Amino acid sequence: MAALEVVKKMRESMSRPRQMTGATQEVEFTFHAPEAKKVCIAGKFNAWNTSSMPMKKGKDGVWRIKLNLSPGKYEYKYLVDGAWASDLSCSELVPNSFGTENCVISVH
Repeated sequence: MAALEVVKKMRESMSRPRQMTGATQEVEFTFHAPEAKKVCIAGKFNAWNTSSMPMKKGKDGVWRIKLNLSPGKYEYKYLVDGAWASDLSCSELVPNSFGTENCVISVH
């Protein structure tokens, strides 16, 4: 699969909610990293805990996790084999205190 197709599918995955559950919405995060050994997501929704939300790798090399999030804006990043990585499908970035940027997702 071409890199542009992967990015397009990741954007589609991030932009559409999976289902409504009361006041929360299930959102699937995906990260293409076929060579990675471990990928976790960290952000405002888990107090930036780098180990509490490990993602699962699919046969296609895409790591996935579904989170139930309340409406709001959430900053996040991926921790890939111990190194921070941004979501390539993210359309909104904000500066952080480390001189880099965090991705932002809005849940409605």
